[in-house]
Amino acid sequence: MQDAQMARILSAAKIIALVGWSPKPDRPSHRVAAYLAGRGYRVIPVNPAQVGVVTAWGEVVRARLSDISEQVDMVDIFRAPAEVGPVVAEAIAHLSGSRAIWMQLGVVNEAAASAARAAGLEVVMDRCPAIEIPRLGL
Repeated sequence: MQDAQMARILSAAKIIALVGWSPKPDRPSHRVAAYLAGRGYRVIPVNPAQVGVVTAWGEVVRARLSDISEQVDMVDIFRAPAEVGPVVAEAIAHLSGSRAIWMQLGVVNEAAASAARAAGLEVVMDRCPAIEIPRLGL
């Protein structure tokens, strides 16, 4: 992964769908979402178990990516590698205009990455934007 590519993705993104968000403050997905929201990104949390019950940073939690009507710049995925394929397929099918798929630390799925790239999306795997933003000086 090239630093320039990550910097370009993170600099261009304004709206991030965070798949696998948890309302529990001690969970990495919650901490990363809070960090991104604090940096000025609009973070749309996606978690079917929390839909309609919880709001985070002024956003209603969505059950799935297809429930988002806004253009999303980046999909940040906190799911097991085996569960990434359907998330990427849904992003490709329902989020036209998206620029990037970002798989969190420990999440690598080459087949999903290939599908995303074939659809014209940039892909980052096994990285965390909350780590990369300060490291890249963004």
